Amino acid sequence: MVKKVIAAVVLITLLTVAIVQAMDKKSEPESTTTQTTAQDGLKVGAQAPDFELKTLTGDKIKLSDLRGKKVMLNFWATWCPPCKAEMPAMEKFYKEKDKDLVILAVNIDPQLDVKGFVNKNKITFPILLDADDHVNETYQILSIPTTYFINRKGIIENKFTGGMELAQMKQFANKLH
Repeated sequence: MVKKVIAAVVLITLLTVAIVQAMDKKSEPESTTTQTTAQDGLKVGAQAPDFELKTLTGDKIKLSDLRGKKVMLNFWATWCPPCKAEMPAMEKFYKEKDKDLVILAVNIDPQLDVKGFVNKNKITFPILLDADDHVNETYQILSIPTTYFINRKGIIENKFTGGMELAQMKQFANKLH
């Protein structure tokens, strides 16, 4: 009797493991397809949607108020390894950039997490807080980091998904009109 119970428990465990693994394999292609399809986000040549967000310091920044300036709009999070990796280059770029270029970094983390990260890494460019994820959704951000390069007229001229290096930031910014 005990042997039958043990055999039944082992069999149920093996079946459960097999089902879970089959479900994981089944869901992978859907996820990849969704990512590939949805990675497009907002199209180059489209008007950048307007938004207003608060910075870590409590100031409000509205994208439409920056018309006449070039904007590098970066979407990131403190828990994202490529986001963290690009921050030193972004800080260096911020210190070297032209006066008519504005760098904005939109973050979805809780304010305390962002504040700690910014202080620890000595980031001085504006960090915008998108606590309700509204701007991330508007810009169709599915993968971070994602950076939009917006010209003086508010048109998206370029988009880069993934971590950027300093040379890439300069290259994309220099192409803005």
